[in-house]
Amino acid sequence: MRLAIIDLGTNTFHLLIAEIFGNRFELLYKTNVPVKLGEGRINDNIIIPAAFERGINTLKDFSTTISSFDVDKVKATATSAVRSAENGSDFVKQAKSQAGIEIDTITGEEEAELIYEGVKLSGAIQGKSLIIDIGGGSVEFILCDVEKLIWKKSYNIGAARLMQQHYKSDPISDDDKNAILNHIQNQLQDLFEICEIHQPDKLIGSAGAFETFAELIIQKRKLDIDISTIKTFEFNFDEYISTTIELIAASHATRLNMPGMIPLRVDMIVMATLITNYVLGRLKINQLALSTYDLKMGILATAMEA
Repeated sequence: MRLAIIDLGTNTFHLLIAEIFGNRFELLYKTNVPVKLGEGRINDNIIIPAAFERGINTLKDFSTTISSFDVDKVKATATSAVRSAENGSDFVKQAKSQAGIEIDTITGEEEAELIYEGVKLSGAIQGKSLIIDIGGGSVEFILCDVEKLIWKKSYNIGAARLMQQHYKSDPISDDDKNAILNHIQNQLQDLFEICEIHQPDKLIGSAGAFETFAELIIQKRKLDIDISTIKTFEFNFDEYISTTIELIAASHATRLNMPGMIPLRVDMIVMATLITNYVLGRLKINQLALSTYDLKMGILATAMEA
């Protein structure tokens, strides 16, 4: 079966086309577009007109690509920006009428489940772990071990939400930083309680910002690693911490010029850094890994099991 997967994230729309042969697959095509659907008013639960138009135009382009690959099935999944927006249902209707793409808007719990399936497929889960997926609209946490998913939850503390609410300085000021950390602390109480019971010893970052963290380190150390072709990457913890200290202290212009930085993440990476480092510190975790497999690979994994 030839399957096209569309992941409509708050920042980025992804298209992946794969051929499935029983319990294995071959990747035929992969692309992503920085649509920035959550731009401007994500905390007001509105997709602004410019972002709405960018999203529909991107889906039209995806539809053209999908047609050229003669796929058997299309699975399009929308997450935080669409599910929380007052005009999210309008976007879903327009996607169908203008681009011919039927979108399934999933809950945060369903999103976390698919992220787990994707990370599991990568082989990154070696012991008791906490998976984190930092999106623009929401952040998913999944507590798991090699055999099972133990606990999962989605929180509306995504990078775009935090930026629009609290990020007013460049470089980020202590006041802005403290406002963000207080907000994170208040939101994640139940996460810390469940982790106190289960004691995960590793944090696994699902794609996104963690690919950028890895890319920054790869470029700095001139490692012969291509992020687009690997499933996992193990961070040296001290190296990760020193990289994130640089990111937080840097201005927008300095971050933009860092080898390995992509323009879409130049500011959102600061939010991702604050979230990740707070969780690492609070849970006393000093092992960190990247899984390049995320939600869209979870959809693929689910299709292979069907």
